[in-house]
Amino acid sequence: MVPGGARFGGGGPVSGHSRAAPPVIARGPVSGGAAPGRGRISRSGCARVPRPVISIPRRGAVVQLRRGAPVTEFRFLHTSDLHLGRRFANIPQPPDGHIRGRLMAARQDAIGRIAAAARAQGAGHVVVAGDSFDTPTPSATVLRQSLAAMGEAEGIDWWLLPGNHDNLREAEPLWETVTRDGPANVHAVTETAPVDLGGAHLLPAPVGFRAEGRDLTAALPGMATPEGALRLGLAHGGVVDFTEAGGAVPPDRDRTAGLDYLALGDWHGRMQVSPRVQYPGSPEQDRFLHGRRGVCLSVTLPGPGAAPLIEEVETGVFLWAEADLPLRAGQDPAAALAALLPATGRREILQRVRASGWAGLPQQVALSRAADRAAPEFAHFELRRDGLGTLYDDADLDEIDRGGALRIAADRLKAEVDAGPPDSASAQIAGAALARLYAYVREAAE
Repeated sequence: MVPGGARFGGGGPVSGHSRAAPPVIARGPVSGGAAPGRGRISRSGCARVPRPVISIPRRGAVVQLRRGAPVTEFRFLHTSDLHLGRRFANIPQPPDGHIRGRLMAARQDAIGRIAAAARAQGAGHVVVAGDSFDTPTPSATVLRQSLAAMGEAEGIDWWLLPGNHDNLREAEPLWETVTRDGPANVHAVTETAPVDLGGAHLLPAPVGFRAEGRDLTAALPGMATPEGALRLGLAHGGVVDFTEAGGAVPPDRDRTAGLDYLALGDWHGRMQVSPRVQYPGSPEQDRFLHGRRGVCLSVTLPGPGAAPLIEEVETGVFLWAEADLPLRAGQDPAAALAALLPATGRREILQRVRASGWAGLPQQVALSRAADRAAPEFAHFELRRDGLGTLYDDADLDEIDRGGALRIAADRLKAEVDAGPPDSASAQIAGAALARLYAYVREAAE
């Protein structure tokens, strides 16, 4: 078990809830109890989840259900959105750096970290809830090395669900290759039909083509499984449909389909929709949004109807971090930036700093220099100053020039800044140009 975890929903296990299974589903009764609160659904479709830790029962433990039939628990790892082969063209490549290659390698190596987590947790299956590959046509190197890495995970079966990036229509040759040439423990889940995992039944909803515009999990309630079988749903999509095309996954699909757990993908950050409906997020993060390293989920299903036990296992190498740097007149921006930045681990951190407030021309120069000194220590560093206004003093303009062409240029730029709203594009461009002119003059004087 990875230290630092906790049960979802507080200090104890998540309570069970009664589910009225559709008539077509043959399974034993589930534990009673009131339905848990679903919580508020955010714009992204789910509630953000704090880092939890749980106590997982030992592998092979037997849970006694109400009917008196002993059921062996089923444990698996839930991951999604590996996006193997992503090129990270949006990240600038320094002349003497190779950050894009490092990010690509970290995603590829996530396969081994997930396999190690599965072994450590005693899980024999890894379910990947879509977008294993970043494109429907990954290179032969990416595909073959990915399959080889999964094949080397002895005793672990991988279940790969087509997502929107590697959907069935566009990626048909990809999935044919996985089925034909992949290792025996790697399975392309391309059919909307139950799969017996030898302890639970997997109910998949593969993505047929990008932007389906319909709820693919609508097929799950009609998938029949043996009485008393554990039902594990696997799907890729959001629980909120911003296009109004009707493609959202209902947040209560676990209840309407009689599922013990619904493993979702598509959202790249860690999200909990409800105790039985979860997004693990990408195991290796790829954007400035979620503020933490990637994780996968170790899920234990004690028995039909029993509440799942879930533990987060950190798998990410790189941290994509954003931080706000509010400044005021007269403040030392270099000291403020130094206090804001992490003291250790910078080589594995992509850092974005958003400066805001007000600073004079000398402070603007000091901030730029402090950022230039810190940047090489990070995997990637960017300073955004769109929200930072510039305070102008006649003495600062005199430092540029007391007369002549440079002073005429400085006065014109200042006039353009004063003419428009501070947040207008023209004012910001003129302000940035004036700050750059001041910096050049200072550098030449030094």
